[in-house]
Amino acid sequence: MKLNTSKITISNLWDVITEHAGKSFLTKKGLPFTYAIKGGELFTDRRERSITRSTFEKAYNRLLQDQVGEDAPKEIVGPKTLNVYGAPYVWAVFTGIGLIEEQLYIQEEIELS
Repeated sequence: MKLNTSKITISNLWDVITEHAGKSFLTKKGLPFTYAIKGGELFTDRRERSITRSTFEKAYNRLLQDQVGEDAPKEIVGPKTLNVYGAPYVWAVFTGIGLIEEQLYIQEEIELS
């Protein structure tokens, strides 16, 4: 897994996530979903609960601490190890917007009819 922080920073993270609202994403298990943004919350079409902006920021900071630098532990390798609420969706969004790059993961663009 590689973390691409060249274009997505903590300061523009929510804006980038908001720009992708309505697009289709896949969880790591291949479950398709879309999401809508209402204020500081992300609502997927698969769950009734929301994932807050602060959860995404917390996950971003955890990834930075875990993956960046020579002494980084590199223990976060998937959604479960991210250890935040809604981790499968957070991971899928991060992968779909290009923040996380995985060799074995291919984010497909699914067209809704």
